[in-house]
Parts: sequence; structure tokens; C-alpha cells
Amino acid sequence: MLNRPVLQFELDDPAAPDVVSLLRELDGYLSGLYPTGNIQPVTPDALLRPNVRFLTARVDGTPVACGACIDQGDYVEVKRMYVLPACRGLGLGKQLLEAMEAEIRRHGGRLVRLETGTAQAEALELYERAGYRRCPPFGDHHANPLSICMEKPLA
Repeated sequence: MLNRPVLQFELDDPAAPDVVSLLRELDGYLSGLYPTGNIQPVTPDALLRPNVRFLTARVDGTPVACGACIDQGDYVEVKRMYVLPACRGLGLGKQLLEAMEAEIRRHGGRLVRLETGTAQAEALELYERAGYRRCPPFGDHHANPLSICMEKPLA
């Protein structure tokens, strides 16, 4: 009998070499979707700040998805959420988002905000199904025809 892969969500080090590779793949993916200047790369150092909780989903120890929860005071921003293309369509994005929301709740967060792009239809669908609604730009985000800001109050 074959062993099934073990999926594990965990707080992780965004500077770990295997996680840095995943973040680079995300940057490459976004670069293929949007014109130069529309992507805001995030360095691993920026994800090591005290107000950031960085999660990965690992299968048998290999990171296949990630996301950051950044406490901005009045809200927590979900950023750098990514699932490897080979792992899409399996519900992993939904599970990761649920794990991130649970982490946010655990630390007292009541409002989640995020920014995504118009070219990421699968991400928009995921967020809408999870109860996120469009909102005006917030924080460092500005009105941009390629950008969509969303939010969700947590119960």
C-alpha cells in the first residue's frame, strides 16, 4: 500500500532556502501576468518583522504554498499567498486561507484585507467564496485598474 502525502501547515521562516525559492517562483508567476511596475516584490527580510506571521503548507517537508499575515493595527493584511501550479485545483488554497484566518483569529485579528490582481481569476473566486468583498484601496495600495482590494470581517 502506498503512503499518502502528508500536508502540514506551519509557521515558517521566510528566509529558509526552500521558502525563498517558493517566493521567487511567485514573483516569476506575477511577472508573467502583469506589466513591469505593477508588482510589489516582498523580500524575505520584510517578512521577518515582528508583526508578520508567515505560513507554509508543506507536503512531506516540501513547501507547496505560502502566505503572510501582516498585522497593520486596525486590520491584518494577507500577502504573498501562493500555491504551486502543480498543486492547484486540490483545495489547497482554501485550506491555506482557512489556516491563515485561524492564525489571525488566534492573535486577536478581527478584519482581514488583501490585494490581488485582475489577472488572477482563480484567486478572486477563492476569496469571494470565502466571504471577502471588494473594498477601497488601503495602506500602501493605490487605485490601479489591475488591482482589486478585498476585506472580510472575522467572527
